[in-house]
Amino acid sequence: MGKRILILSNHFITLYNFRKEMIQKLNEKGHEVFISMPRSDDNKFFTDIGCKIIETPVERRGINPVKDIRLVLKYIRIMKAVKPDIIFSYTIKPNIYGSIASNITKNKHVNNITGTGGTFLKRNFVSEVAKLLYRFSIKKSYKVFFQNSGDKDLFVKNNMVKDNYAMLPGSGVNLGQFKVSVLPSNDEINFIFMGRVMELKGIDQYLETARVVKDEYPNTNFYIAGFIEEEKYKLIIDEYNSKGIIDYIGFQKDIKSWIEMCHCTILPSHGGEGVPNVLLESAAMGRVCIASKINGSKDVIDDGVTGYLFNTRSSDDLIDKVKRFLNLKFEEKIQMGLAGRAKVEREFDRQIVIDAYLDEINKLHHKRI
Repeated sequence: MGKRILILSNHFITLYNFRKEMIQKLNEKGHEVFISMPRSDDNKFFTDIGCKIIETPVERRGINPVKDIRLVLKYIRIMKAVKPDIIFSYTIKPNIYGSIASNITKNKHVNNITGTGGTFLKRNFVSEVAKLLYRFSIKKSYKVFFQNSGDKDLFVKNNMVKDNYAMLPGSGVNLGQFKVSVLPSNDEINFIFMGRVMELKGIDQYLETARVVKDEYPNTNFYIAGFIEEEKYKLIIDEYNSKGIIDYIGFQKDIKSWIEMCHCTILPSHGGEGVPNVLLESAAMGRVCIASKINGSKDVIDDGVTGYLFNTRSSDDLIDKVKRFLNLKFEEKIQMGLAGRAKVEREFDRQIVIDAYLDEINKLHHKRI
């Protein structure tokens, strides 16, 4: 018998990129799927496959008590109207405020901790408030999925979760969509940074690496794909771009073709990732990955086997690893990329994630909560 499922999301693109296969499967199995997310012309994709969209404004960044309380009240109204059998939520605000609402409406709620951003990288007022909010919200959830053991340990240690948690291999990767592609064999070696251009994502280390390496290896190209999130980088990116140190290509809807033309993906993030999808997708396509030694990235990369890990925030160490990659023989670059593909096939198939969610639905009783 079909269930009523409510999904809380803060953005179309993340839901489309990382959850569409699961949502399609839910519809195929006869479940009634409601999605609460902000207005977007792209939302039509989900209505076309049978979902009901409830437009809900969500401020993705920052804390605004008035807007956040409004969001909780909106979620309560949605839950009372939809009467879901189970609720799935992703990202910080839908997790916290959705859980506060579901605690009030007494609905079963499954959270997915997709990463914590910069919230817990420093101990300060914001991190203490976040801990309080998590204790007040997801601690009472029916189930909490973690994407890496570092986040899980942090939440357990700080009493932000009970024993109601389980592990997932990130969002998984669609192995059929991201197939191995032949490594470009031209004389130029291409690197790519995919993500929001901001300090937290390690853009400073990437820019410094591009500057130093390109000077020594002129046959290298350093691409940057993503929105410029922090104002201070607009002039810097423009300067580096005009000097030919980097090639800024902006946000790309179809990132696959860019991964295909590159030899290596670099993720210099300072932390707060779940399991980075850019690493999973790149590895799935047979590309070597270089990333900082943070939770999530360490799960994807076997250092020296499928790619390289470098000391977080260290441009010097990143430069060293990039040079090490450049000095590999072409055949060694191919073998390293294929080792990455084999690892994601074993450990990060998106089907594992879909099955975990279907399992939670199968556990539900036939009666409504």
